Amino acid sequence: MAEIIQRDGTWTFDGETLRLVPGRDKAVSLLRKTLGELTLPLAALAGIAFEQGKKSGRLRLRLRDGADPLLQATGGKLADASDPYQLTVESDRYGVAEYVVDEVRNALLLEQVPAKGCESYLLPGPSVPLQVAAGDATVSFDGENVRLEWNWKTEEAKAASGTRSIALADVAAVEWQPAIGLENGYLRFTVKNSPTKAPPKYDPNSVELWGFKKDPLMALVAAAVQARLPHPAAPAKALAQDAPAAEAAAALPAAPAEDGHDALLRRLRELGELHRSGILTDEEFAAAKQAVLKRM
Repeated sequence: MAEIIQRDGTWTFDGETLRLVPGRDKAVSLLRKTLGELTLPLAALAGIAFEQGKKSGRLRLRLRDGADPLLQATGGKLADASDPYQLTVESDRYGVAEYVVDEVRNALLLEQVPAKGCESYLLPGPSVPLQVAAGDATVSFDGENVRLEWNWKTEEAKAASGTRSIALADVAAVEWQPAIGLENGYLRFTVKNSPTKAPPKYDPNSVELWGFKKDPLMALVAAAVQARLPHPAAPAKALAQDAPAAEAAAALPAAPAEDGHDALLRRLRELGELHRSGILTDEEFAAAKQAVLKRM
């Protein structure tokens, strides 16, 4: 087991999972403290690095694309201080940090964890129910519905519509953008069959953010919703519809090894009928046909 304990937090690796616990130091960000302990399966990791500095260094984790709903929802826009996958390391612990890096890298090599992106989330996202007050609204999410309650800072035109409730089934996408410089940030829900080009200040499906301390917490709401939406890299709907066909093909009894030439020809005819009836796709038919031909 490899473990590094710092004021910024504690990382523990047991060969299969990496546990990240935020520190209690006042310098630890509000987002990391609110998010709490994270347990990352080895399969979610793409890499780890350690950057040395004169006074302190930094451990950085790189997750596989699509493994974490928080990173998916924030699109790499989290500030370093709010990034739960970074750890500040004091200079007298550089050796320990390098040992942790070696252990994680060796495990990734031994387990042959693929570098390609994921087709489903490997982390669950923030727990619900969840409520955050920031910008011009308080947002609540219970796993099924998003509720936006406006405050006295909300633009009158938006507040006039009253408290907004959006069913998760009606959410097509969610996006969090931090305030940068003079440009305000936002938390936006894209609602199916109700697109809008209005800026967040006037959009009843958006929360406007002005760069205050609690703004990053809205990223947790975005992540909790993102975790319950279809994964962006999941197979297309058409492939999902083909699944019963694939299952039917797999359920077809396999020809015994001792079957003769006639049995294999009969097998080919059965496959052809399944293909013509649309139960097998072109790709499935070609693969099954090739397997039979190899046995003739």
